[in-house]
Amino acid sequence: MDFFARQEKARKSTTLLIAYFTMAVVLIVVSVYVVLAAVFILANSKKHTPGDLGWLMNPEFAFWVVLGTLGVIGLGTLYKMLELARGGAVVATSLGGRLVQAQTTDPDERKLLNVVEEMAIASGVPVPDVYVLGQERSINAFAAGLKPGDAVIGVTRGCIQMLTRDELQGVIAHEFSHILNGDMRLNLRLIGWLNGILCLAMLGYYLLRIGFYSGSGGGGGGGKKGGNPLPLIGLALVVIGFTGVFFGRLIKSAVSRQREFLADASAVQFTRNPDGIVGALKKIGGLMEGSRVMSPAAEEASHMFFGNGLKPPLFGSMLATHPPLVERIRVWEPNFNGSYPPVKKPVAEAIPTRPRRAAGKPPVSLGGLVGGIAAAGALGTGGAVAGRRSGATGRIEASTALQHAGTPTLDHLEHASGLLEDIPESLREATQQPFAATALVYGVLLASANEADQEAQLATLPPPVVHEIKRLLPALRELPARLRLPLFELGLPALRQLSPRQFEDLETTVRRLIEADSEIDLFEYAVLKLLARHLTPTFRPVRRRTAMLYALNPVTAECVVLLSGLAHVGQADEAGARAAYEVGLRKLELSVMEHPLLEAGSANLPQIDAALDRLVQLALPLRRRLLDACALAVAQDGKLAEREAELLRAIADTLECPLPPFLSAVPGPEDAAGGA
Repeated sequence: MDFFARQEKARKSTTLLIAYFTMAVVLIVVSVYVVLAAVFILANSKKHTPGDLGWLMNPEFAFWVVLGTLGVIGLGTLYKMLELARGGAVVATSLGGRLVQAQTTDPDERKLLNVVEEMAIASGVPVPDVYVLGQERSINAFAAGLKPGDAVIGVTRGCIQMLTRDELQGVIAHEFSHILNGDMRLNLRLIGWLNGILCLAMLGYYLLRIGFYSGSGGGGGGGKKGGNPLPLIGLALVVIGFTGVFFGRLIKSAVSRQREFLADASAVQFTRNPDGIVGALKKIGGLMEGSRVMSPAAEEASHMFFGNGLKPPLFGSMLATHPPLVERIRVWEPNFNGSYPPVKKPVAEAIPTRPRRAAGKPPVSLGGLVGGIAAAGALGTGGAVAGRRSGATGRIEASTALQHAGTPTLDHLEHASGLLEDIPESLREATQQPFAATALVYGVLLASANEADQEAQLATLPPPVVHEIKRLLPALRELPARLRLPLFELGLPALRQLSPRQFEDLETTVRRLIEADSEIDLFEYAVLKLLARHLTPTFRPVRRRTAMLYALNPVTAECVVLLSGLAHVGQADEAGARAAYEVGLRKLELSVMEHPLLEAGSANLPQIDAALDRLVQLALPLRRRLLDACALAVAQDGKLAEREAELLRAIADTLECPLPPFLSAVPGPEDAAGGA
């Protein structure tokens, strides 16, 4: 099952869950209405004859009961959703997680960060923040967030202390599969919906307490009014609310169990090492603490963990959020006898602990946002798309361009490991704390400028920043172009720690440095998109898409702009550009006569950028079709050059479809130190 199929399955699961919870809410509203009507009928029994429907048939009473019940559930859900809208960090901190600093020297934490960085770059997603639940001695982990850009990875202290690197890699690969499969958003929605139903039970609890401790007593002293109904109302709401929560958890558990098997399979596909994830599962079974998480918030997030984070439920497997360990292990080890060996802490491994890249695999840009887009040429703010098509070397089949979307393999993982080793240690260290990472961003933008322009721009920056930039510039000038955006990605976790004011200064300065020469090339555009897509949402609210397009007709003009720009980037002459454009257009079933190829000047960077902002509103099947058309347009001869492949990854990222690196491409002459 590919990325698009899994995303579509996740969407259908969400739709089904919405239907289930809607039915549950309807039943809850009806139950509350009947109970309240019965209570008020009993409380006013002297005014009604037996069989008098009284309150039960009162439209005004029904209106206020329905409105009040929906209001309590809706406000409870909305409150939790707004809280979770800040991203996965909210879940991590509620569980007692501590953000792992990039400059940590703890061997276990260093090993964890190395594994996460490899996984992120190999998957084509931004490097997530990493949290450690320092008080938890069990073996467990989770991924939380609304989308890859705000995702976090959390692990328990026992997870990083008791697992070998291969076992930890299997667990982290499992969590990355939840990021790529679209599970995270569904998991957070489940938390919000259940919180809304729980609020109804909590309201009943407070009414019960108020009724018993109020001056009117529990039920007898009401005189002609028939007593105080609050205790009975409160008790009924508690029963109804917790019954709703019970069935909600049944739904949550069923969904979670199904997705754990898929995540295990995706992890093994990623690492090609079933022993890693099987070893981790066996250690959970053999450890006294198992996978149990002691945090009070564990119940709320139980469906997000790698292993069962709660003590065995009273109703057995009905409320279990995870399949039994034995079942998960036997998928990969059919002869497993159910006996778990004693768990010993593994021997400390050297740092860094990355496997070397396989021999003969050339390093290729892996920037999850728009890796290597600079090599495709330059686009002026009002000028034409520029670029040269490379020779026959360094091409891969265009038909496989989207094959590994959301499904990276061991080759991608080894590739990422080798690329990270190619980045000089001095620059790696600069990505590990906010001040140096900020200077690194400025330094990369200034590295290719001439000396006079560099000095002029440095004069506008604060002296401490200038000092740090000058320290980094020698290494940055020697840095191959293919490594620049991966270096940016490694600095994302540190840049997320800036204050809002510091980030505002970063944005302003980056734009000023980019616009200093009155032209924005593709690499500079990539930096702006990286900040906008994967960093800005951390510091300020970003307007979310409210409409989804299920047809290409409303965005035909945008498709023409995008395909025209790609055709001009990928072809050296007008005839080649026209042929590439027509191949892509036919994939979208659009007429070439009605939509001719635009001139290069009419498909410039601002227009392409605006087109992508509109095209991201397409429904997932149409985005896949559009990406297929883009792949054909930039590789009309049936093959894909490295520069064109990386440009395709840039478009895919904007369309929220992470692509792992293309392994078969060979860097061209542009991909050299200081290359543009």
